[in-house]
Amino acid sequence: MLSREQLTDLNENFPTVSESGSGFLPRSDVQTALKILGIDVPGYKMRELMDQHFGNEAQIDVDKFAKLFDTLDAQRNEEANRWKQQTKQVSGAYQTHSSKQENVQHTIRVEEEVAFSNWINSNLSDDSDLKRLLPVQQGELYTKIQDGLVICKLINLAVPGTIDERAINKKNLNTYTKLENLTLALMSSQAIGCNIINIDNIDLSKGTAHLVLGLLWQIIRIGLFNQIDLQHCPGLFRLLRDGETLDDLRRLSPEEILMRWVNYHLERAGTPRRLHNFTSDIVDSEIYTYLLHQIAPNGSGVTLSPLGVQGNIPRAGAMLDEAEKLDCREFVTANDVAAGNYKLNLAFVANLFNKHPMLPDPGADEVVEDVVEETREEKTYRNWMNSMGVDPYVNWLYGDLQNGVVIFQLYDIIRPGMVTWKRVVRQFHKLRGMMDQIQNCNYAVELGKQLRFSLVGIQGKDIYDGNQTLTLALVWQLMRAYTLSVLAQCTQSGDSLPADKDIVAWVNEKLTKSGKTTSIRSFQDPTISTGKVVLDLIDSIKPNVIDFGLVKGGQTNEEKMSNAKYAITCGRKIGAKIYALPEDIVEVKPKMVLTVFACLMARDYLPDMKEASAPIAPMINGH
Repeated sequence: MLSREQLTDLNENFPTVSESGSGFLPRSDVQTALKILGIDVPGYKMRELMDQHFGNEAQIDVDKFAKLFDTLDAQRNEEANRWKQQTKQVSGAYQTHSSKQENVQHTIRVEEEVAFSNWINSNLSDDSDLKRLLPVQQGELYTKIQDGLVICKLINLAVPGTIDERAINKKNLNTYTKLENLTLALMSSQAIGCNIINIDNIDLSKGTAHLVLGLLWQIIRIGLFNQIDLQHCPGLFRLLRDGETLDDLRRLSPEEILMRWVNYHLERAGTPRRLHNFTSDIVDSEIYTYLLHQIAPNGSGVTLSPLGVQGNIPRAGAMLDEAEKLDCREFVTANDVAAGNYKLNLAFVANLFNKHPMLPDPGADEVVEDVVEETREEKTYRNWMNSMGVDPYVNWLYGDLQNGVVIFQLYDIIRPGMVTWKRVVRQFHKLRGMMDQIQNCNYAVELGKQLRFSLVGIQGKDIYDGNQTLTLALVWQLMRAYTLSVLAQCTQSGDSLPADKDIVAWVNEKLTKSGKTTSIRSFQDPTISTGKVVLDLIDSIKPNVIDFGLVKGGQTNEEKMSNAKYAITCGRKIGAKIYALPEDIVEVKPKMVLTVFACLMARDYLPDMKEASAPIAPMINGH
C-alpha cells in the first residue's frame, strides 16, 4: 500500500494519479514511477514484470501498481537483510591512489565501509526522503552519498537541528543541486566540529573513498559521543575516583570516560579483568561478555555463555549474539573484535553506553555538585577549534586549553610561522608540569599581544586556572582573528584586516545594489533578529537560493527562529563557513553576528572559498 507521501510524489509527476490513491499510470510510465519511489528496475527485468503483472494493459490501475511496488519493496528489504547477515564476517582492505598527492596511496578497510553503511541503514531507514537510496548495500556507499542527502541526514542525526531541511535539495536533482547539497553537508559538518581541510564537494561527488570514510567517521563519532556527558547522563558522577570532582570528569576524553564506564561494570561483575584500550584488551571478547551481562535489563536473556566458547572469533560471534538481544549489534563483526579494530570497537562501546549506561542518577541521600551545562558560546568555540584539526581534540574548553598547546596551533593557522615552537613545552612531567604549562600560557598571551588582541589583565595563569571569563576573551579574539584573516585573503586587502565598519558598509552596499530594502547600522542592530537581512544578503550573493515563500514575517520569536535557522543553513549551502547558531541571530549577539556577515562577505569575494594559507599580518582593528 502506498503512503500519502508516495502518492503525493506520484501526483506531482503524473496528473492521472490522484493524491487519494485513485487513477492510473500509462504503461510507459511505470518504470519511471517506480524509480521516483526509490526502486530502480533495469529495462530487461521491467519488461518481464510488466508482462507478469499487467499483461497487455495500456493503463495500469494505481492499486495494481501499488501491489507491484509492495512486491519489489519486500524483495529489496529481504535482500538487504540477507546482505546484512552476509556482512557479519566481512573484512579486508584495498589500496586507492590519491588524486591530490602524487605517489600517495590510501588503505580502505572494507569492514568500515560495511559498518558505516549498516549504521546509515539502521538509523535512517524510516526517512521518507531516503527511500530511493536506502538500504545502502555492499559496494554502494560511495554512489549513495553522491547527492548529499544521506550525509545531511546523518549530520542531523548526530547533532539534531544543525541543518534546516527546508534548504536541502530533495527532488529532481541535477549535478548542480547535488553539489549544493554536498557543500551544505561539508559546511554543516565543519560547524559541528569536523575537520574538512582538504575535502571539497567534488571529492564527495566522485566518491573519493578515504575522504568519504573519514568524513562519515567524524560525523558518526560526534553523534555517538554527544550523549557522553553529565547533562545527558547524570549518573556519570559514579565514575569519579576518590578525591576527584566533576571538573576532573570533564577533563577526560570520551574514550577515557568509556573505559572508566566499562571498568566500573567489570568491577561490579566481580571479574579482575580491566579495559585499558580498545584494541588488544578486547580481542578475546571476555570483557565485552561481562559488560553485556552487567548492563542488560532484567528479562533480556543475556548470559555469560560466550565465555565457554573456544577461539577468539567464535567467542566474538557468540558475544555479538548476546549483544543482539540488547539491539546493540552495531559497527563490529566477530572479525573486527578479534582483530582489535580500534575505530569500530570504540563505536561499539559508545553505542552500548548510549543505549544501556546502567548508571543510576543521584539518589536523595547522595550529595553531588551542580552540573553546569556547556553554553552555546563555549560549544561554538570548541566546534571551531576542532574543525581546524587541532590535536588533542577539544572536549572541555577550559581543561583542554590549560597547557597552551591547542592555542599555539590556532595561532599558527591564523598567522603561519608566528609561533616559535622551540619555546613551547609539549611533554609535561610531574615535577615541572604545572610550571611548564603556565610558561606556555604566558607565551600564548604574549603572542596575542603581537596580534594586538585586547588582553588587559589576562595572564598565563588565568588560562591555566581555567578562568572562564578571561579564557573566553582570548578564545573569541582568536576566532575573530581567524575569521577576518580568511576574509583578508579573499578580499586581498593587504596588510590590514577589515574593520567592523568595512563589513557593515559592504553589507549595505551589496543589499542596495541588489535592490533590497533591508540594511544594518551595526552588528547590534535589532532588525537583525528577524533574520531577513541575512536572507536578503544571501540572495544578493547567490540569487534563487532563498525560497522567500518559506520566510516568515519575523513578528514573533518563533518566526524569527524559523528565519534564522533557514538563513544559517542557506549561508552554509552557498559555501560560507558559518559557525554561529540561529539563536545568535535572534538574540543579536554582536560577536557571532560579526562572524556571519564576515563569512558571507568572504564567500562573495571568493566563491570557492579555501582555507587561508598565506601569512596574515597582525591585527590592526579592535579586539
